[in-house]
Amino acid sequence: MRLQGKVALVTGAAGGIGLATAELFDREGAIVVASDIEPPPKPYPSSIERVHHDVTSEEQWATVVGAIVKKHGRLDVLINNAGIIAYEPLDKLEMKEWLQMIAVDQTGVFLGMREAVRVMRKQQSGSIVNISSIWGTAAVAGAHSYHAAKGAVRNMSKNAAMTYVADGIRVNSVHPGFIHTPLTDAQEPKLNEAVIAMTPMKRGGKPLEIAYGCLYLASDEASYVTGIELNIDGGYLAQ
Repeated sequence: MRLQGKVALVTGAAGGIGLATAELFDREGAIVVASDIEPPPKPYPSSIERVHHDVTSEEQWATVVGAIVKKHGRLDVLINNAGIIAYEPLDKLEMKEWLQMIAVDQTGVFLGMREAVRVMRKQQSGSIVNISSIWGTAAVAGAHSYHAAKGAVRNMSKNAAMTYVADGIRVNSVHPGFIHTPLTDAQEPKLNEAVIAMTPMKRGGKPLEIAYGCLYLASDEASYVTGIELNIDGGYLAQ
C-alpha cells in the first residue's frame, strides 16, 4: 500500500502504460482517477474512477482537476501519460501533423502541470510524473515532431521541478524505451524489430515495468527525488 490514501490522476489510461499505472496505483492504495479520450477495452475495477478527458483542452483540464478537488479535497499525484507518436521526417511533416503532436504530447503536459501545480501549491505537497521517451533524449532518423515534443517534456519537467521545489512539489520525467502497448502493436513489425534490435536487453518492455517506475516517483519513497530523468529502456540510453 505504497500510495495509501493518495489521490492520483493518470491520463491516457485506457491502455498501455496508463492502464498499467492506474491499475497498479489502485492496488497500492491510491484513489485513482483514470482519464482518456477513449474508453478502456474492458471496465476498470470499481474502485477506479473513469473520466472522459481530451488533454489538449484547457477547459477540460480545469473541469477534471476541479472535480477531483471538489470530490476528494486534494490532488497528490499527476501522471501525464497521454500521448501519440508519428514518424514523419522534417521535410515531409505537414503543419496539421506538427500541431497535433505538439498539442497532445507537449501542450497536454503543460496544461496538466499547470492545473496540478495550482492545487499542489495550496497543499504544499504533490508529485508530478511526466512520460517522455528515450527519443526525448536521443535521436533517430525521422519522427521529428515526436522528438520535439518529448524533448520539450524533458526540460519542462526540470523547469517545474526547480520552480516549485520550495512548495513541496516534486516533478520528474520517465523515459521509456520500446514498450509493448496497443500504440506500438499497431506499428509496422519491422519498425518495432529495429528498435528492439538496438536495445541491449534485446526485448521490448512491459507497461507494468514503466508503471513501477511511476509508482516509485509518486510515492513518499522518492521524497528526496525531483528533476530526474528515469530511463526504463533496457539499456538503450547507456550506449
